[in-house]
Amino acid sequence: MSPWNIPEHYAMVLGVFNKPGEHPMSDPVAAKKGPYVVALKAGDYFYCTCGRSASQPFCDGSHKGTGFTPRKFTIEEDRKAGLCGCRASGNQPFCDGSHKDL
Repeated sequence: MSPWNIPEHYAMVLGVFNKPGEHPMSDPVAAKKGPYVVALKAGDYFYCTCGRSASQPFCDGSHKGTGFTPRKFTIEEDRKAGLCGCRASGNQPFCDGSHKDL
């Protein structure tokens, strides 16, 4: 059992606690000082909140062991969007211009 009273294998899948030798990150990595302007089709997406993904701005699982989890968001109709690259936006996953103050 994990410290959260859930079976260990569920805790590992959910990323609730780290594997030996891994340490949680306190701050996300600013992958880019500016937005990723992307064309999105209607559907669900998972935004990278840790900044470590090689598939920016989308999650590729690199957050494992960091304490971060991806943010799911839904696009209702095809459109372009500016997704936050600096991880400072107050409106994640969307850019709000916070990178200008970094």
